[in-house]
Parts: sequence; C-alpha cells; structure tokens
Amino acid sequence: MLRIRESGLPDFDRLWQIDQECFSSGIAYSREELAEYMGIPGSFTLAGEIAEAGGSAHIVGFVLATRDRRGNGHIITIDVLEEARRRGLGSQLLAAAERRLAEQGCKRILLEVAVDNAAAIAFYNRHQYAVLKTLPRYYLDTLDALLMDKKLAP
Repeated sequence: MLRIRESGLPDFDRLWQIDQECFSSGIAYSREELAEYMGIPGSFTLAGEIAEAGGSAHIVGFVLATRDRRGNGHIITIDVLEEARRRGLGSQLLAAAERRLAEQGCKRILLEVAVDNAAAIAFYNRHQYAVLKTLPRYYLDTLDALLMDKKLAP
C-alpha cells in the first residue's frame, strides 16, 4: 500500500539517496543543496512510502516544494525510485504538494525539467502543466530546461 506523509530532516539521508538514484551526477542535488532547499522558510517535503505487512514502511519517493516571494508555488524536485514507478505515487505526491501550495494561497505552480527528460515532461503535461519557456544551459551549464507552470483553480 502507498501512503504519503510529512517528511523532514530525520529522513534526510534516505531522501538524498533517492535523489542520487533518480538523477544523474551533476543534476542530482549535493547533500548541501538538498539541505538548503529543505531549509527554505515555508518549504515542505512529503514522503511516499510503501507500507509492508506487519506495519513497517520504507520511503520510495518524495516531493520538495515551497512558496516563493511572489506567492507562486515551486516544485523543487519530485523523485520516485524506478521500482515504485507506474503505481501512481508520483501523481499522489504532486497532487498533495499542489493542495498544500493552494492552501498557502498560491495561484500557480512553477517547475523546471530537463529538455531530454521525455517521461517527466509527459508526466507534467498529463497533470496540466504547460511550457512557459526554455531556460538555456540550466543544468550543468550545458543542458536546457523547460520552465513549466500550472494555474491553480480558485
């Protein structure tokens, strides 16, 4: 069974490990970067767990988001391990983050995605995110990103 729960510093090592597995070197966050993003005032992290028989659970994905100074939501990262994909966890994490950002008064949510990450782009398109523009050399000073957004219902 999949479930979403609040996450934070006690889960830090596991979250960092998942980020390292989900993204290539240079795109995955360093420990310092991930800690910095998690420490932004108003940011939040939600963990996706698989609950096992007997009550134990292990984290297989997470979303990290924040509300920026202009009042927009920002999905900093959403990571789901390969073994847990295609089960709806990414959609559950994204929906939970969108709800939380809407509760904080956000009217739109922004995110960045590498132009060569076709699966992620398709995922965001399915969730009504649209491309605003291309960000040249956003990743590793060589790989472009798409800036995408979604307007939230009032």
